[in-house]
Amino acid sequence: MPTTLKPGDEAPAFEASSWDGSTVKLSDFSGDRNVVLFFYSRDNTSGCTREARALRDAAEELEKRSAIVIGVSADGVDSHGRFAANNELAFPLLADVDGRVSSAYGVLKDTGRSERATFLIGKDGKLLHVWPKVSITGHADDIVS
Repeated sequence: MPTTLKPGDEAPAFEASSWDGSTVKLSDFSGDRNVVLFFYSRDNTSGCTREARALRDAAEELEKRSAIVIGVSADGVDSHGRFAANNELAFPLLADVDGRVSSAYGVLKDTGRSERATFLIGKDGKLLHVWPKVSITGHADDIVS
C-alpha cells in the first residue's frame, strides 16, 4: 500500500533503536532540526548502499540547512552497525524489525520490508516533502535542492 501522507500532514511519531545503541525519537528534533527520514529495504544491497552513501555525502550540506539524516529498515541493530561501519555512515539507522515505523509512514510492503521512500520533516513536525518512490540516481541532490 503506497503512502497517503502528503506535505502539510503531521509526521507520524516514532521511536526506534539505532545501530549505535541509542534510542531515536522524532520528538528529539522538534523545534531544532529538520529530519530527512529515508526508508530502504535492506542493508548491504547494491541499491540501498548507493542510496545511503549518497545521503552520507550530502549530510554536510544538509547539516548546514539544519537537517539530520535518519535511515529506517527492517534489519536489526547488528546488521545496521555493520552497514554503517562498512560505508562510513555517521547518521542513525533505525531497526524497524516489527514494521511499526514503516507501517505508520505507509511504506511497509507485504514482505515485511520497506518500500524505498523519503520524507522531509520540518522542525514543527509537519511533512515538508514526500518522495513516495525513490530513484536512487540524483535523489540526494533532490533532497538538498
